[in-house]
Amino acid sequence: MHKRTLLLATLGTAAAATLSACGFRLRGVPHLAFSSLYVQAPAGSGVARELIRTLQSVNAGLNLLTEPAQLPQAQVVLDILSEAPERVIVGQSATGQVRELQLRLRLRFRLRDQAGQEWIAPTEIVQTRDVSYSETIALSKEGEEALLFRNMQTDLVQQLMRRLATVKGPLRQ
Repeated sequence: MHKRTLLLATLGTAAAATLSACGFRLRGVPHLAFSSLYVQAPAGSGVARELIRTLQSVNAGLNLLTEPAQLPQAQVVLDILSEAPERVIVGQSATGQVRELQLRLRLRFRLRDQAGQEWIAPTEIVQTRDVSYSETIALSKEGEEALLFRNMQTDLVQQLMRRLATVKGPLRQ
């Protein structure tokens, strides 16, 4: 029994050493190259709402400005240029009934400073999800689509957070 315990301890130590040697570490709080941010977005933007909530929760030493009167105080401005949910039919039955849909959520944004210099040029991120469809259970499929759109919105915010964390300063022109 003692040999087995010793063997398990040795294997556990070896596994831990291997993981630490490969550079594995959990993703932590993002380090941003700017100290204050204003998010400028169309009214009712779900992505902007979730992004603001995410930025407030990570508290990465960022002064998040949310009131329009605070805009001149911001070091950088994140412009949400457009946010467009799309629902495209990609499959039909022989009788013309919809069988498969593709849901898309497109987000166009840019990051600029007060002088107008771009830190991130206008960029588009797209999330897609395929979903089956049946007219007999249309109400439940509508709920599934809403859930998928919320999931895509969360994924877009996470991608946007990673892009904001990689910014070093204004783009050279």
